[in-house]
Amino acid sequence: MKSHCKEQVSCFGPDGLLRRQDYTVDILGDATELNYAFDYRDVDGIIVPAKRRVYAYEGYYQLVKEPLLVGIDMGEITLL
Repeated sequence: MKSHCKEQVSCFGPDGLLRRQDYTVDILGDATELNYAFDYRDVDGIIVPAKRRVYAYEGYYQLVKEPLLVGIDMGEITLL
């Protein structure tokens, strides 16, 4: 599988859905990132997160709220 880094930590909620991925971005000099997934929706039987937020972190996963690195808000979701 292709990815932006060699190692990631995936954190799941009690419902089994992905809540956060922690990783470094190899091509950005090992920049640290916390990638949050939320606002899950059922799309034709497949549960997908409609919102993603990516922030930097420092130390032991201490979130750096500003600046927001990536913000994704999906409105209508259609699977083909």
